[in-house]
Amino acid sequence: MDSIRILSTKKLLENQKQLLLQANINLVEEDFIATQPKEFTFESLHEYSIITSQNAVKSLLLHENLSQIKQKKCFCVGIKTKTALEKEGFEIVVYTDYAAVLATIITNQYSQSSFTFFSGNLRRDALPETLRLAGIPLQEITVYETNLVPHIITPKVNGILFFSPSGVESYLQQNTISNELCFCIGTTTAEALQPITKQIVISKPPTVEKTIESCLHFYSNQLIDSDKK
Repeated sequence: MDSIRILSTKKLLENQKQLLLQANINLVEEDFIATQPKEFTFESLHEYSIITSQNAVKSLLLHENLSQIKQKKCFCVGIKTKTALEKEGFEIVVYTDYAAVLATIITNQYSQSSFTFFSGNLRRDALPETLRLAGIPLQEITVYETNLVPHIITPKVNGILFFSPSGVESYLQQNTISNELCFCIGTTTAEALQPITKQIVISKPPTVEKTIESCLHFYSNQLIDSDKK
């Protein structure tokens, strides 16, 4: 079988990269999005905080009133977001893998509470819309910005690692998807690809490492099948 060529739509950490290289997979890496902290202010905060990304955590840690922010208990999305918050002394009330699941928990169990959502400029609508439709007080504060950084990728790759809907959008600005297999960090990212392709593998749980493992598992099976022929 010809060598496998994989594109990662974000530059991986060295240990993550080695997982692919040690499997003799040719890796191409480009950052298709760029994030940066955004200055923000607030007069007061609601009862609880909602934090759905590590980028939000990084921005909060830079704020001059960090101690005031840390007084609020957190609802968060993503195991790495949870880990980053706990490392800095935040108290976590509820953690889920997906914002839509968190929205359901809040509407079912915390409908009498109020929330401050520390988000990015390209945040998804599902969580805030669900809370607003349920009449739950929600204060939104944009604490980081995501910008698309498209790249033209040549030559053709066999598979693509996607880590966010924004990464999908950025990739499609300069490239097309035909028969490439798309490995997605979770269902939200996969949903951004579903109008384009059905060749999607979703990692569970939604982490970078599991996305890479899904890729390795698929292509190792292909290599085994090829060797048997």
